[in-house]
Amino acid sequence: QVQLVESGGGLVQPGGSLRLSCAASRYIDSFYPMGWYRQAPGKQREFVATISSGDSTNYADSVKGRFTISRDGAKNTVYLQMNSLKPEGTAVYYCNAKIAAFEYWGQGTQVTVSS
Repeated sequence: QVQLVESGGGLVQPGGSLRLSCAASRYIDSFYPMGWYRQAPGKQREFVATISSGDSTNYADSVKGRFTISRDGAKNTVYLQMNSLKPEGTAVYYCNAKIAAFEYWGQGTQVTVSS
């Protein structure tokens, strides 16, 4: 069993930056992918970014070049650096971990991009 706890959300102006953190309750081998998803009001949850074995990363087209996912194994933490935020980035951001046949989610952190 793994608990994931997100933090770092908040209110930011368009063009601003935020860094989200996802702390896992125990060590997760870097072989297993971890990632970020988001869900805007009235919309389905969508993929944002993942990081997996060998620090291989993958991003949704909508965030490429603006968001960066990274991992600190010593701290059992995954980060999402979000730059040049747009109003359409307003959503609850969820951390995800896929470990063998199991999938884990955090409780989410709200990001609001507004002037």
